Amino acid sequence: MDLSASGERQISWAARSMPVLTAIGERFSLERPLDGLKIAACLHVTAETAVLMGALKAGGAQIALAASNPLSTQDDVAEALRGYGIAVHARAGVDRAAYYRHIHQALDLAPDLVLDDGCDLVNILHTERTDLLDGVSGGCEETTTGIIRLRQMAAEDALRFPVVAVNDTRTKRMFDNRYGTGQSTLDGIMRATNTMLAGRTVVVAGFGFCGRGVAERAKGFGARVIVTEIDAVKALDATLQGYEVRPMAQAVLLGDLFVTVTGNRDVIRAEHLAAMKDGAILANAGHFDVEIDVRALDELASEVHRGVRPNTDEYVMPDGRRLLLLAEGRLVNLTAAEGHPAAVMDMSFSAQALAVAWLAGERAGLEPGVYDVPEEIDHEVARLKLAAAGIGIDVLNPEQEDYLHSWRVGS
Repeated sequence: MDLSASGERQISWAARSMPVLTAIGERFSLERPLDGLKIAACLHVTAETAVLMGALKAGGAQIALAASNPLSTQDDVAEALRGYGIAVHARAGVDRAAYYRHIHQALDLAPDLVLDDGCDLVNILHTERTDLLDGVSGGCEETTTGIIRLRQMAAEDALRFPVVAVNDTRTKRMFDNRYGTGQSTLDGIMRATNTMLAGRTVVVAGFGFCGRGVAERAKGFGARVIVTEIDAVKALDATLQGYEVRPMAQAVLLGDLFVTVTGNRDVIRAEHLAAMKDGAILANAGHFDVEIDVRALDELASEVHRGVRPNTDEYVMPDGRRLLLLAEGRLVNLTAAEGHPAAVMDMSFSAQALAVAWLAGERAGLEPGVYDVPEEIDHEVARLKLAAAGIGIDVLNPEQEDYLHSWRVGS
């Protein structure tokens, strides 16, 4: 089926809300910072990602793209990208074996640089495709989960090339993780369940930037929000922001809706599932489908009713309780909804594009390890976004600059 026309419309619509990345693509077409470089990417294959791929191709790169989540792949966008000369190895809804086969196919490009979303591509490079490692001179990682894995690799001296932690920029954490995840997660939950949040109890597992965004949006809808945490500082922050903080063992007795946003596995386990209310809804907004123990849910259930609503499966417990699992425990915001709005991804992918260009120029002098995005890139993205929105800010005068850079001037 020819889906390319539909994909082109989706990409064009996303680009309208991505003025910064569009401008960077136009600049790249003149400067050609990626001329002659081969890039293998493992990202969500969506219209917003397509705009990023277009910017990198305009900069001179040859690109092979695989999906970082088979349930988020937009087949029409994938088809349109193939028409643009980008090799796309992705299809919606494929099984785990096909998911990894697609990553291997992207790596067959023998890349110079890699872009990853969750560290699966980098992991395969270091375990199954080590023959390609000598040719890879750098990479970028987009997610909290991926950065956790990469830092562990670096700590064990296993990481063989420099990787830029795009996720850790101030703009990414603030705009994408907090506001993007908060909005898109609740969007996915409401599309899947048509549930009303006002007056319900929402349990948010994890109070990092993503969890904070989910908690804020749920509170804005009128929900009572309970936060679970393992970090005392984050738990204190949640408390001072007015949220209840409880261990999961207590929260499961109270919650109507559970959202995991931690980057860790087995956050909701068998003992938690056994204690939940009838009708409790389970949703995951962490990168991988390991935060809710879906295997335990399968084993506990006496009946499973698939697709009681789109992206909603009903698990009936032996005592008659019904638990509702959304999106098979995968990313609910990209499976049951459309992920972050394009205006959010404009900033995240602009930082990604500029980080790739920086890495292309600096990679020869970088040792293997995880690197922060240069601060000037973060500021440039924020400045360009403000300019695109027609927002101006103040500028320090010379006297103010001197005051900030001198220790001799007192009160």
